[in-house]
Amino acid sequence: MTDSRLTDHASQLLAAYRTKQAVAPLSERDPDLTIDDAYEIQLAQVATWLADGAVVKGYKVGLTSQAMQRQLGVDQPDFGHLTASMFHLEHNPIDTAAFLQPKVEPEIAFVLGRDLAGPGVTVPEAIRAVDFVLPALELIDSRIADWRIGIVDTVADNASSAGLILGSKPTRIDTVDLARVGCNLVQDGEVVATGAGAAVLGSPINALVWLTNTLGERGIAFRAGQVILPGSVTASYAVRSGSVVAAEFAGLGSVTAVFA
Repeated sequence: MTDSRLTDHASQLLAAYRTKQAVAPLSERDPDLTIDDAYEIQLAQVATWLADGAVVKGYKVGLTSQAMQRQLGVDQPDFGHLTASMFHLEHNPIDTAAFLQPKVEPEIAFVLGRDLAGPGVTVPEAIRAVDFVLPALELIDSRIADWRIGIVDTVADNASSAGLILGSKPTRIDTVDLARVGCNLVQDGEVVATGAGAAVLGSPINALVWLTNTLGERGIAFRAGQVILPGSVTASYAVRSGSVVAAEFAGLGSVTAVFA
């Protein structure tokens, strides 16, 4: 990265992780930023994490619903990186103090059984690369103050990634119609949101194809064993300390997160 503006933005976001102090929206302070600039800012942070010993274990897709795309004025999703430290064990308490303004989203996670590289990957090729799917909860967070994000803000901020919790019941992808899978998001025994797989670009598999081809154009390929989060099937929901949140998927089982 040669543009000092982008370097400064990356440094400020990295500092926000350490200090737990959110920064003002990049889009307000630097209105000339493009989406490509934002990805450069994201990748600069990932490079720093890798230099410090982090390992990329997967990727996430965001902005998969038409409502969110309209809200941010875009016509395509975005993506972020998932590192090993973002993976939390189901039922193990998660400290909300580790985040700034966390929310949860229920997702159907793909676990790859073979390498997969775009561009040009089709739906059948993507399906063949999937070993199984798991119920998942994604933790999203924003290092941008008050979630005042535009597209460049969330892209620069690693697509608002924070963590994920995976369920323990694997399901073969050829035994379920992912678009028709319904989900209840439950907090402390109360259903707070409902949705279905079709909310994710018509089907979560479409998000996997989009991500594979988009990253392939940037020279990034998936490796066997990596986890792909394709996007939320419901609206996101703010996390409360002391709460228990579960995502219950018809035919796929459930996943539970405990927040301390």
